[in-house]
Amino acid sequence: MKQRTPVVINILIIVVLLVIFYYLFVQSYQFLSSPYFWGTVIIAGILAYIHGAIGDLVENNKFKKLSPEEKAAYLAEKKVPYFKRLYNAAFKKQSAAEEKDILIDHGFDGIMELDNQLPKWWVGLFYFGTAFCILYVAAYSFTDFAHPINEYEQEYKEQIAAIDIYNKTQPPVTIETAKYSADNIAEGKELFKTNCASCHKEDGGGGIGPNLTDKFWINQPEKTLFKNVFHMDWNGSPNNPAMRAFGKNGEVSGAEIEKIAAYVYHINQELPPVTEAQGGAAPQGTEAHWEKE
Repeated sequence: MKQRTPVVINILIIVVLLVIFYYLFVQSYQFLSSPYFWGTVIIAGILAYIHGAIGDLVENNKFKKLSPEEKAAYLAEKKVPYFKRLYNAAFKKQSAAEEKDILIDHGFDGIMELDNQLPKWWVGLFYFGTAFCILYVAAYSFTDFAHPINEYEQEYKEQIAAIDIYNKTQPPVTIETAKYSADNIAEGKELFKTNCASCHKEDGGGGIGPNLTDKFWINQPEKTLFKNVFHMDWNGSPNNPAMRAFGKNGEVSGAEIEKIAAYVYHINQELPPVTEAQGGAAPQGTEAHWEKE
């Protein structure tokens, strides 16, 4: 007579399987706070106890029919801890006498075959894998689960919503809070192309507008170059109506001006100037002596 799995182990297995199956369909662990999930766990636990009680009754009836030797062997085996029995069933080798009992009556080239039972852990994994495969295929075929396009669209919407919330909750960037960062240069270059290149060219060498790569500036309301660019982009130029107040007009945000200013600082302070011979505009204004950032 085989030893039975303890009820506690069965309940643990059921809980793990329920968590896996719920996650397959919910795609998050929010169900752990749901009363429906824990109601399912409680019902499953009660059914497991009922199943164990019925098993105990069947086991007692079978035990009464055993011979004294079989009863002694069964009781001795029952004293062995469950996990030790599980390990022995999976990895313990048979004795010579046991191998003789399960030897199949055929062989080839001196190789004999034993009628071994498959390990319980292997059989359990096989059944679990089969059940998981059926559920996965059904979920993929008849629900939105595991569809990469649907998952991408959902995550994209969530990220856009998160960005909107961040932008709404974050204080706007002003000239007082703006700071130069080399990380903003790449994005600032793209914003510069969109908003500034028509007058200043993509390299900042100037055309309709002045050259932004040399040391000469018409307007110098701020002491540092970065703040000066921010000021001009936000407030516009009092000397040239073509250089309008992009920030005040709402055409670009403070965060975007911060990036544009980083790019202009980069091409003015960290790259060689675009000279007239290279297609740059002639110097305009007076030489600026910027304070360091």
